[in-house]
Amino acid sequence: MSQPAPTSATATGLSPRAELTFRGLLIGIVITVVFTAANVFFGLKAGLTFATSIPAAVISMAILRNFRGATMQENNIVQTVASAAGTLSSIIFVLPGMLMIGVWNDFPYWQSFGICAAGGILGVMYSIPLRRALVTQSDLPYPEGVACAEVLKVGSGDAEAGRAGLLAVLWGSIVSAAFALVVATRVFAGDIARTFKVGASGAVSGFDFFLSFALFGIGHLVGLWVGIAMLVGVLIGWGWGVPHYTAQLFAQLSHPDQVKAMADLAAFANGPYHDKVRLIGAGTIGLAAIWTLGKLVKPVVSGLASAMAAARARSAGQGALLPRTEQDIPLGQMLLISLACLVPIGFLLADFVNVSHLGQHMVLLVSGGLVFIVLMSFLVSTVCGYMAGLIGSSNSPLSGIGILVVIAAALLLSIGVREGMDADGRKMLVAFALFVTSIVFAVATIANNNLQDLKTGQLVDATPSKQQWALVIGVLAGAAIIPPILDLLNTAFGFAGAAAPGQNNPLPAPQAGLISTLASGVIQNNIDWSLIGIGAGIGVAMIVVDELLRKTTKSAHLSPLAVGLGIYLPTQSTLMVVIGAVVGWWFDTRAERKAKNPEAAKQLGVLLASGMIVGEGLIGIVVATLVAFSDKLGFSNHDFPLSLVSDGFAGGPAVWIGGAAFGLVMALLYGWLLRLSRRS
Repeated sequence: MSQPAPTSATATGLSPRAELTFRGLLIGIVITVVFTAANVFFGLKAGLTFATSIPAAVISMAILRNFRGATMQENNIVQTVASAAGTLSSIIFVLPGMLMIGVWNDFPYWQSFGICAAGGILGVMYSIPLRRALVTQSDLPYPEGVACAEVLKVGSGDAEAGRAGLLAVLWGSIVSAAFALVVATRVFAGDIARTFKVGASGAVSGFDFFLSFALFGIGHLVGLWVGIAMLVGVLIGWGWGVPHYTAQLFAQLSHPDQVKAMADLAAFANGPYHDKVRLIGAGTIGLAAIWTLGKLVKPVVSGLASAMAAARARSAGQGALLPRTEQDIPLGQMLLISLACLVPIGFLLADFVNVSHLGQHMVLLVSGGLVFIVLMSFLVSTVCGYMAGLIGSSNSPLSGIGILVVIAAALLLSIGVREGMDADGRKMLVAFALFVTSIVFAVATIANNNLQDLKTGQLVDATPSKQQWALVIGVLAGAAIIPPILDLLNTAFGFAGAAAPGQNNPLPAPQAGLISTLASGVIQNNIDWSLIGIGAGIGVAMIVVDELLRKTTKSAHLSPLAVGLGIYLPTQSTLMVVIGAVVGWWFDTRAERKAKNPEAAKQLGVLLASGMIVGEGLIGIVVATLVAFSDKLGFSNHDFPLSLVSDGFAGGPAVWIGGAAFGLVMALLYGWLLRLSRRS
């Protein structure tokens, strides 16, 4: 819906207030670097990343409160810069696949930086015409954008509320960091996991509750119904999928192999989960993304028409009459910058083709790659933007987008280039598909994030063009730090499925593993499409259920995307999210009944959850550094340099001690938050 006409002072765009300032950019860059490091580690470990806008806004308010002339709009610029950390770091869902297929041994800095920077800036440019379609002319709720705007308004108007919010972020960070540090010593176990037989047919299932405050915090942020949808996915994956396929596998084994399989239930269950159940989840995620795209044609066309009308107004000399909240980077500049981004992207593609010994196909691969990136990036940016408006940036279908993009790229390469290639040539085509997908992914994630930020800006009377320039700076800061963090984590832990001798606890990097598997399967022509078809059928069923719930109830829904994630992610990454979602719902319900200001109390819960994610992520980076340099630092235990206990204690008493401590600390933390909310 269009905004009401502003006052004449606002309409002129002449503003004496602080908005895009050097100090704001500097604070935003520092927060971006810190949050990006935390997000990269946590995304590789748990398969989920978190939006950084709200904690960045709270930290910004605490800092800028000490400076004369600071404004709500300047705080908004800080969170806009820092929000790049929450989405650009999602490149980890693709890039580690280059190591998993054996093409890279590390992350070459300038190639990795170029992918993130050029793709991210192109994403900012794509968000400009999409803003009118999906923000100003849309009734999408933008939960995170609205929440961030409320935080900015509360912080600028009430010093006591601002202090309470900062306390919530700080204590969430301190508690989660401290718990993660104790887990690193192995005095507390990191998870509670069990694998068990189901009946006498050889069927196996299991669960893994990861004792992670960060995952708990993510659950609080995504909300009850997303948590329930993920639980439905877990029940499909581990209540039906894993038992079904382990029973099939058990029946195919000889008696000695059956006895051996039952001796290690966890390993026996993980085989069918990785080879079959995850592909079913991929089918569900992909179908959900296609469904979303089909719903967006009309609003996108309308938004593009509106953007062109604004460009004509500028050309006619009427740009100054546009209200502040409608002043984007001009369409002409947007097109020039977009074209400029294609130059380094073309160079990256050509360089990659050359070193991959695919030079005989140079013209086709580079020109086709550029066309694919331009068109596919806009399509997936639209899907991600819509989903960000619907359920928030943290829950947008980035995994499903990556799956669709890599399958499309691999299919095109199979049709146009694969014929007559040997095994090494096909391997390099897989790598090229991943390389192109990573650029599209960078574009889509930033476009998705920027629309959320622009919604916040709309609500706090910010200038879109200044936010768009601020996000360009955030993209460059995030792109600069992502490659060395990835290299650090690769040295310390490695990635599951990648050749990394001597590293016994690799990071799962589940999305990168799945996306690289799909690319290989399509190009090597050995993918089991029937499993993806089963997943798509589940996706259709979930869409029907979701639509019925939305039409017949006030708030209930069952996101097909979240169901797909529940099937495809390991239970270590999902079950604690479900618990966090339930506890977050309980806290919000109590706040409605008990707090003096229910909405402010709910925001304290959001800030506490955000702090939990940041604290654990930063400790993860510290521990990764110790692991990477354990030999030089003199640690005898390479995998657990801070270990204080024996393996027997870590696998026995530490499990129950850690579980009890986690529950107790969580109860104390939420009890304190309830008391704080009653005073705020």
